[in-house]
Amino acid sequence: MEILSHDILIVGGGGAGLRAAIAISQSNPSLKTAIVSKVYPMRSHTVAAEGGSAAVLKEDDNHDLHAYDTIKGSDFLADQDAVEAFVRDATKEVIQIERWGCPWNREEDGRIAARWFGGMSRKRTLHASDKTGFHLLHALFQTSLKYDSLMRYDEWHVSALLVDDGKIAGVLAIDTRRGTFSILAARTVILCTGGVGRIYAFTSNAGILTGDGAALAYRSGAPLKDMEFIQFHPSGLLRTGILITEASRGEGGYLFNKEGKRFMENYAPTKMELAPRDIVSRSIMEEIAAKRGFEGPYGSYVHLDLRHLGEPKIMEKLPMVRELCLDFAGMDPVYEPIPIRPTMHYTMGGVHTDKDGKTPIAGLLAAGEAACVSIHGANRLGSNSLTELLVFGARAGRTAVEYASSAKPCPSERLQALAKEKMDFIQKRYIRTENGTERVGAILSELRKTMDEKVGIYRREEGLQEAIQIIQRLKDRFNRIRLTQQSKVFNTELIGAMELDNMLEVAHVVAMCAMIRKESRGGHARKDFPKRDDEQFLHHSLTFQSPDGPRRETLPVTFTKWKPEERKY
Repeated sequence: MEILSHDILIVGGGGAGLRAAIAISQSNPSLKTAIVSKVYPMRSHTVAAEGGSAAVLKEDDNHDLHAYDTIKGSDFLADQDAVEAFVRDATKEVIQIERWGCPWNREEDGRIAARWFGGMSRKRTLHASDKTGFHLLHALFQTSLKYDSLMRYDEWHVSALLVDDGKIAGVLAIDTRRGTFSILAARTVILCTGGVGRIYAFTSNAGILTGDGAALAYRSGAPLKDMEFIQFHPSGLLRTGILITEASRGEGGYLFNKEGKRFMENYAPTKMELAPRDIVSRSIMEEIAAKRGFEGPYGSYVHLDLRHLGEPKIMEKLPMVRELCLDFAGMDPVYEPIPIRPTMHYTMGGVHTDKDGKTPIAGLLAAGEAACVSIHGANRLGSNSLTELLVFGARAGRTAVEYASSAKPCPSERLQALAKEKMDFIQKRYIRTENGTERVGAILSELRKTMDEKVGIYRREEGLQEAIQIIQRLKDRFNRIRLTQQSKVFNTELIGAMELDNMLEVAHVVAMCAMIRKESRGGHARKDFPKRDDEQFLHHSLTFQSPDGPRRETLPVTFTKWKPEERKY
């Protein structure tokens, strides 16, 4: 099998991957670095982020305030040393990305503008209209092009990590345009593959977010951390789940029930619509359960009203919101309220790393939504994620340089042996399936339906047990899949089967961890255990793969200066 050798390999070409690549190229341009991405980098999900990027720039703000807001928002499950590092680095990173070309909105005096976001005690969400991720990704991608030492494998899908005696040696990947597998050898690998959102049916996540990085690391022996904590964004566009940015509420939008009341006054009277996302999402579901929501052909919903902002402000600050509403809902928010309900949006958990991106596997790092540092704990505050890509992408890149500069490459004979073992598994599991009877699409539909219904915003013991049983049956059915697409060129059925295998693995971990955590904290809300229980559950969940299924351990939360308190707004 062909071996393509590198010093550092980055899996994923979105914000975290590109920021890591730039950090590597700046730190040591002599290192041979490559980005392997299953889509062209500008199609990465970072491009869909709308509202903004949080950082301390204003005179009435400081790093301790940003840290406290983040820690309180996390329901005190964030590691406070990581949060402190994050808020300090955030200020430098948003200034740097501006110098690389991100066109932040400006105040009248020329300084970078900031808007309110949920759970924040200050205006600190910097924004480029409501297309911040688009502009941020453009700035990163264009900057990356100037480094001759950086190469890309666009539209390649990584199917396995190659680990030799506890050390990363590279990856096995398929070039989807040719349908051929190759060994991409590397002394260091950084996973920047994004979240796991497509395990749900109603989600704001792009189709590529199938938990690839989490599953790759998990199968290779690295633990996943805090996977029970799934964020549901309050404002998913009815029917599609497409995101209507939190900036809509940050700029002054109101939430109304069918009685014409701004119902958030009953749930978070001091913050109203700008409470953290988990609280607003649950509040909407409570209104719907109490029959105070609207009813339509696509289910129950509430109204997000922007009409009072006026067309000039909407076109200046929220033009993409108007575009999405016109294109995907056939309505104009200048004249009509937007029908919304919560949509799965973000994965707080991920591959377990420290604040420099290191995993327990030597030479394997992770950054961005694929990783769990943890700065988000049980609930992420809006606009911290884009900044996280910059901060921890850069930190992982610098760590990779340090490791790769002294690590020895794996011998080619050993690489070939590792790759043959993985390739034999792939041939048997995905390709030679003539006698199979199950179809990938049917299994995927049932998985997503199960996650929506039983591992959603509200969870109960019985439903979680049923979800685990269903996922186990779906795994058994997956062993009998049949693929019919014969062409090697862009064999999307084969890629889809590998993605589904990843999603089943990750969904099993999410459901099991949710069942074990018998409390409500942040994005994990148990109807049968409605209170937070610091005595029993103030710890991280670490999940390892085992022959008997997911094996869970715990890890203490790191505290510095903020003690747990009741979380109310």
